[in-house]
Amino acid sequence: MSPIAVRWGVLSTAQIGLAQVIPAMQQAPSCDVVAIASRRLDAAQDAAERLGLATAHASYEALLADDRIDAVYNPLPNHLHVPWTIKALEAGKHLLCEKPIGLSAAEAGQLVGAAARYPELKVMEAFMYRHHPQWQRAREIVQTGGIGRLRSIESTFSYFNDDAANVRNQADIGGGGLLDIGCYPISVSRWLFETEPLRVCATIDRDPRFGTDRHASALLEFDGGASAFTCSTQAAPYQRVSLLGDAGRVEVEIPFNPPTDRPTRIWWQQADGAREEITFARSNHYTIQGELFSQAILNDTAVPTPLDDAVANMAVIDATFRSAESGRWESVTRT
Repeated sequence: MSPIAVRWGVLSTAQIGLAQVIPAMQQAPSCDVVAIASRRLDAAQDAAERLGLATAHASYEALLADDRIDAVYNPLPNHLHVPWTIKALEAGKHLLCEKPIGLSAAEAGQLVGAAARYPELKVMEAFMYRHHPQWQRAREIVQTGGIGRLRSIESTFSYFNDDAANVRNQADIGGGGLLDIGCYPISVSRWLFETEPLRVCATIDRDPRFGTDRHASALLEFDGGASAFTCSTQAAPYQRVSLLGDAGRVEVEIPFNPPTDRPTRIWWQQADGAREEITFARSNHYTIQGELFSQAILNDTAVPTPLDDAVANMAVIDATFRSAESGRWESVTRT
């Protein structure tokens, strides 16, 4: 750990935090994770002991009131992302919020308005995949013309979970596949095309028990290109992204949850037909994300992903839901 590090607190004992994000951030030189909060003190204490954290708080409010904490990581259920991120800002904390940033572009816009009142504080949506070396290289290939002009993107992201108690299957708190994992193909498409889609056409199948979208397929129309994706919470576990240009292609083998215990790889087919396998040493995008955000705090520089990007992603998700309801193409509109 750096002699000068950002002191982090974590809102809730959510599994993603305990199993993935916190242990990864503890490996970042500029991150010092010092506290965790839960609505139950025993849960916070158990998590703190398991992860070697100094402080356990019995409420989220107590963590935000802790003057020893500089920044907060928010992995709460989706419907609590915006409200507690705003509360954290009001408490003077920098905030890294799990994706999706909110339930809609309109709600995300409320956060933008709140953040504008605290320009000294950093806020970012935690789309960690962008920081992984495999995606930094894939984007570099696209940007430097390595596949010619990018024309289409095809993405799949799926897993199987039909547990009624799981937050992903609770419609009233922002569950469902599109908000949970469909946001990734949308995000990566906007990031690589470097513009916003014009319109969306989508179909959604909802679980009759939960009311959540368990399977969604969508086509995003960009100026000069398109992105097609499928996401599902009740299908065989799988993920892959393929980028097709007019002079080559790139395929990312494990795009969104790359393993941390072995190398990752992408394939680059070039204009002459040569196919190169590019391998990346083991790395953890959560560690990189935590370090980049902490460095932005310490150096008072811009965060890697601005809040406007989060709002724009939500606008595409909104249009996807509207298209599935209307059965028509829907324009992407910003609030």
